[in-house]
Amino acid sequence: MVKRRFPRPSELAPLMKFKTPTLNAKKRRLDAALTIADLRAIAQRRTPKAPFDYTEGAAEAELSLARAREAFHDIQFHPAILRDVSTVDTGWDVLGKRVELPFGIAPTGFTRMMQTEGEIAGATAAAAAGIPFSLSTMGTTSIEGVRDAAPEGRNWFQLYMWKDREKSMQLVDRAAAAGYDTLLVTVDVPVAGARLRDKRNGFSIPPALTVGTIVNAIPRPWWWWDFLTTEPLAFASLSSWDGTVAELLDFMFDPTVTYDDLAWIKEQWPGKLVVKGVQTLDDAKKLADLGVDGITLSNHGGRQLDRAPVPFHLLPEVAREVGHHTEVHLDTGIMSGADIVAAVALGARFTLIGRAYLYGLMAGGREGVDRAIEILRGEITRTMKLLGVTSLDELRPEHVTQLQRLVPLR
Repeated sequence: MVKRRFPRPSELAPLMKFKTPTLNAKKRRLDAALTIADLRAIAQRRTPKAPFDYTEGAAEAELSLARAREAFHDIQFHPAILRDVSTVDTGWDVLGKRVELPFGIAPTGFTRMMQTEGEIAGATAAAAAGIPFSLSTMGTTSIEGVRDAAPEGRNWFQLYMWKDREKSMQLVDRAAAAGYDTLLVTVDVPVAGARLRDKRNGFSIPPALTVGTIVNAIPRPWWWWDFLTTEPLAFASLSSWDGTVAELLDFMFDPTVTYDDLAWIKEQWPGKLVVKGVQTLDDAKKLADLGVDGITLSNHGGRQLDRAPVPFHLLPEVAREVGHHTEVHLDTGIMSGADIVAAVALGARFTLIGRAYLYGLMAGGREGVDRAIEILRGEITRTMKLLGVTSLDELRPEHVTQLQRLVPLR
């Protein structure tokens, strides 16, 4: 039988330790976020439905995005034991220059709609972390504005070929003049995907004040205060727009772009050229033969063709076939540092984060982006140590098994 007694005050004292309260509400909520999913939850509370759904949503039934996320869930790691992993190096060279982490910030459209600091928060956070930042053609900060905000950063420019080729190349020339070292040519958008959330929300540029948006804004007054008391949206690629997102995309995208156009762009651009939106091995081989510096396996975050191939499933075969000719990069579905480590192990030289970055931005502006990068850095470091590796070069396909739910019928 247990013998009980009253505890002595001296025994209680070590148990009664109270943390000093954090008075800064933003810091308090960001410090409490331990995962990208935590940042997403904060972002959803603080952001109106239309811009949050623009970030969160994908095309049609959103199966491509769900499958991409499942692919990262369905992996098994194979750790080695009894290795000295007291220090690890999470960086290496990407496109001829060192990055401190094997991921960068993906190009995202209408970013200041998510949170008013927009691309400036992303670019400055990326520069501080030693990783690249990609400015979208559909971004809401000018090419020169990003350059001026992060002059020491490694800035990439993402290009959609417009129907007006002269205007497209004016953007390319501006990016080169501003010191952007890499051009990401996105090739999976002959037309805009059917993003049903945006249509149902009536998502427009600029946002329209309707009864629905006003009601949705009542618990989020800080978002509207930021939006209405800062500079109007300025685009990387055009002076203004007044209409829906779908109308803008269909106005800009060119369904006639071919490999010949890509070869022509390559001749014009003085820096590194990466083609984003590759979804078959055959296309990866053609691009390697064309001499591009990198390819990004991507289905556009599930936002274009629903039921498109899962990039992470394509990665091992593409890396084996063309990885010795051109760098293989990856995006779509990445939500943790473990996802990034698995991608590197299976042959990716680099990865891009889109939604994970935007969740941080919506949760807390520049500090939120810093927190997203910090979370991913910690997860990458911890996963590498638990696998028994001390550098990215030590990661091998043998460290990862992909467990597929979707097996093709023959």
